[in-house]
Amino acid sequence: MSKSALVFGASGVTGWSFINEILSDYPAKNTWKRAHALTNRPLSQEQSQWPNDPRLNIVSGIDLLANSQESLEKELKEKIPDIDEVTHVYYLAYKAGTDVQKELEEAVDMWKKTVIAVDRLCPKLEFVVLQTGAKMYGCHLLATVPEYSAPYISPPHKENQPRIKGQFGDMLFYHPQLDFIADYAKDKKWSWCDTRPDIIIGFVPNQNFYSLGTSIGIYLSLWKEVHGAGSECPFPGTSKSWNALSNDSSSDMIARQTLHLSLNPSTEKGGGYNVADEQNPSTWSAKWPVLCDYFGLKSTGPSENPPEIRSFIKENIGKWKEVEKRDGLQEGHAHNDKVFAGFEYFLMTQFDFDRQYDMSKMYGAGFTEERSTKEAWGGVFDRMRKAKVIP
Repeated sequence: MSKSALVFGASGVTGWSFINEILSDYPAKNTWKRAHALTNRPLSQEQSQWPNDPRLNIVSGIDLLANSQESLEKELKEKIPDIDEVTHVYYLAYKAGTDVQKELEEAVDMWKKTVIAVDRLCPKLEFVVLQTGAKMYGCHLLATVPEYSAPYISPPHKENQPRIKGQFGDMLFYHPQLDFIADYAKDKKWSWCDTRPDIIIGFVPNQNFYSLGTSIGIYLSLWKEVHGAGSECPFPGTSKSWNALSNDSSSDMIARQTLHLSLNPSTEKGGGYNVADEQNPSTWSAKWPVLCDYFGLKSTGPSENPPEIRSFIKENIGKWKEVEKRDGLQEGHAHNDKVFAGFEYFLMTQFDFDRQYDMSKMYGAGFTEERSTKEAWGGVFDRMRKAKVIP
């Protein structure tokens, strides 16, 4: 039990699974001595749904933006007395914003302070991971910018694709984050890499601004309450998005693949790695029937005027409050002021183009596990039920 993990953003949609997998002894028993879960908002062990394990240390209230370099290091030392034993750092923290320039500046500032702090405070440091994402390949540009869409950059997306350049590249905070650590770590004894999920499917224990798994779990639960078990549930997207190829990235698989990379001596220092559930891509036409079946609903394909997830939830929020009261559910998950307005519509309708990954680098690194839609999404819904987020 020689490894000690420090997870930034541990209560987020990806970070939750990192702590859960470590406490579940992935990849093998007697690997992990300690798991420090850093969160900005308060989170109790009971609320977290993590195992009640003496190796777990939940550290709440550390605001990477509010702290100077010196005060951050002081706070980390005070709240993590054994920080000098940390060997692996997983950086999954993210602060969303609508001001692109401000979001970039904050993201880079948080990352720089974190890297410098752990380098100074963790003499046994072996590996640092930065999670980036599909924006590295311009997927957020929605295939509408000619120089970043076919035939210029065609899927499957590979890690060695050229960076987005020009104004769109300048707006992407991943680039200065990666440039900083590449320079800072070049003479360090520890190694690092970045991982690149597509849309992340995972469980979050508290209210979250950007969790598609949470939204769809609540949407399908509410659809069943409003229209009844066995009712037809149309796909809340377009015919183009129904057939577009992509790779789901469930948080459990992201965690497992990332832990595998960080513990593997042959992992490329400074390399980028696509992370996803399966080597082959899928479509909503294949996934939607599986999700509907979990809730006892009958899947139907896209219609001319498809329902919109957030609108349906808001229109039927009174019914949901009745369900919360009837079944003793947690309150506030269906709709709250933290929800990033319109993100479900964006993901379900605007991502209507092929953006599948080439997964050969990840699976060429010795990782072998794959996870089906039923296993990945069903696991999220199971946890939501256990946590009383859905009935």
